[in-house]
Amino acid sequence: MQLPVRLNPLIRLSAAACALVLVVGAAESSADRSAGATARAWGIKVIVPGQPAVGTRALSAPDDAVSFDGAFAYPATDGSIVAATSVTTSVSASSGVQASAAASSQVTAVSLFKGEITAATTTGEAHALASTASASGDTGVTGLATLVVLGQPVVPTANQQIPLADWGYAIALEQKSQRVDKPTPGYHDFVTALDVFLTADHGGLPSGSEIQIGYAEANAQASEPAPLPTAPSTPTITLGKPGRAPGESGPIGPPLLKKPPNVTPELTAGRYVFPVYGNSSFIDTFGAARSDVSGGWHHGDDIFGPLGAPLLAVADGTVFSVGWNRVGGWRLWLRDNQGNEFYYAHLSAYSPLAVNGAIVHAGDVLGFLGDSGDAQGTPYHLHFEVHPVGLLGLGYDGAVNPTSYLQAWERLKDVRFDAIAGWTPASHLGSAPKAGAILLQSSDISTASGLDPESITRALSSKTEGYGGPLVPQAQQPSAKPVITTP
Repeated sequence: MQLPVRLNPLIRLSAAACALVLVVGAAESSADRSAGATARAWGIKVIVPGQPAVGTRALSAPDDAVSFDGAFAYPATDGSIVAATSVTTSVSASSGVQASAAASSQVTAVSLFKGEITAATTTGEAHALASTASASGDTGVTGLATLVVLGQPVVPTANQQIPLADWGYAIALEQKSQRVDKPTPGYHDFVTALDVFLTADHGGLPSGSEIQIGYAEANAQASEPAPLPTAPSTPTITLGKPGRAPGESGPIGPPLLKKPPNVTPELTAGRYVFPVYGNSSFIDTFGAARSDVSGGWHHGDDIFGPLGAPLLAVADGTVFSVGWNRVGGWRLWLRDNQGNEFYYAHLSAYSPLAVNGAIVHAGDVLGFLGDSGDAQGTPYHLHFEVHPVGLLGLGYDGAVNPTSYLQAWERLKDVRFDAIAGWTPASHLGSAPKAGAILLQSSDISTASGLDPESITRALSSKTEGYGGPLVPQAQQPSAKPVITTP
């Protein structure tokens, strides 16, 4: 049910247009529009005329960063203006002739003005991609779950203005994008999941105040053609500084814990599955002493298996922070529909589903087991962590022992990955006919000649590709993001 609109349509549209011009102008003027890539995100920001803005941590890229914030309240004494249970933000940016940027912010259980406006989950997400040939972008999974305004449920649409009695208005799923073609293609995208403007004093805030919830901005513009870089810049790593996974750069959060948390909260987002497909083994190594940048103790379990073993999404959810860091190597994060988060590290390659903002289902293939990062030279394994939503406020030290979860989750040994959709279990394909065959291996013999019998032997002895693509160790230098594609 949508709220009835009580303003004159012309007045309403004019007010909305003015608000969008003001917000878009501020976003664009502050973004770096030169060739390259930038990203910004924050969960909550309260802007009061004549006062410094207050809110949750704001992230910007480059460099890639992820932050986990716990409960937020403004004022801090009672949260009567804004209150939320947790905030998660992430940003990434990569410049060059292939430029990309991504920003994401998620706020759970947000309440404004003592419940006059509520939402179970508020998510803002923006992506931008640019090459020397084209540019594009999108707003990912931006949305408002269970939005209620002045006692009435609202199903929001993009840039929808919602009147707030006689004291203001809100813009739901506020978004704006702009594409440029000169000197090189570029794309700029921003979104605010919920933007509240006060036209009169209300709830302790003066007229002219603004509350932004779920802000994300991405800007990418291709550089002039030039040799590709051999590696990204080395991440900023500081021993004993929390608020980041090993090798992650970004704002510093609460102090590191001397000991890991001794709790295993129930995860209730739905069906969970074991993260490694096929034969594997693991033991409980959570909390073991470490002398590297992981903060002094092991934040997860290592699951050992063969090189290239498919790595599965443990739950329905959203993929984010896909990319490289020095310690985790090729890594990614998965956030389930309850807000719990899971960390996968040391991958050898990604599947096409491993894209920031991708919506995946339990059992989908996200990547492949390897030894990238600081695991080079060790037996192939997946470093796997569990970060329950209730402990995200502890930053990276919100990890809990994954052993009991891993022991309880179903091992998908009977899953069939059909050739028609090799990254998704057959159970997700509905009643579609099953493929008659699965491509397990292929060799390119196009160089062979029928006039030269030995040429076939030479072609077959060349590099052979395995299931879904080349299951071979990836270079340990991140000169290119390894993505396995179907033959």
